[in-house]
Amino acid sequence: MRVRIGYSAWIVGVVQFFVVHGIAQSAWARPYSWARNNISDLGNAHCALQAEPEARYVCSPEHGLMNVSFVALGVLLVLGCALTGSSLWRRGPAAIAARLLLAGAGAGFVLVGLAPADVNENQHVLGALLIMATGNIGLVLAGLGLAAHVPTPLRWGTGLLGAAAVAALGLFLSHHYLGLGMGGMERVAAFPLLIWALAVGVRGVGRPLPVGTGASRS
Repeated sequence: MRVRIGYSAWIVGVVQFFVVHGIAQSAWARPYSWARNNISDLGNAHCALQAEPEARYVCSPEHGLMNVSFVALGVLLVLGCALTGSSLWRRGPAAIAARLLLAGAGAGFVLVGLAPADVNENQHVLGALLIMATGNIGLVLAGLGLAAHVPTPLRWGTGLLGAAAVAALGLFLSHHYLGLGMGGMERVAAFPLLIWALAVGVRGVGRPLPVGTGASRS
């Protein structure tokens, strides 16, 4: 049960985030753009013209709901990292480091929700870096730290997904958007972690736990 709670936490966290994302963006009087707007624009507390990194007008009526969603996502990501245990992870430093880094990304989402970009920019940027740097490096290491019974394509795919997200972060920070726009490249850097957590969570909830993990008997 403990392990299934961990997988379910990932599912609930990611699903509620995308649902609230849709609600918040639909409340904008000026259309919200996945290409031109940052994810964080949805949580900005004030209506204002934002000059950096690209000029855009930001006014998010549902910013409070979005920030609650950021915090909830972060807490549930950390909970999943803590509870999935040996049903998902092997023993050893790679798995420990991966889980700590992924939990760090969860802490980043909490920080982003508690410190909107137009309220405390420094704390918000720190949270964003925890998500996209720490979390993506955690994905790379997760490819090495997943348990032996996890299918090889999933283990290799996890590492490659993390590497692609790290590369996207570099492009985003250097303002090379490859035609995707600022918001589009940010999403390429931020969303792989969420897609991975959702996929692994659905797989974990939908399959019997391996005998001998200890978690299957809890």
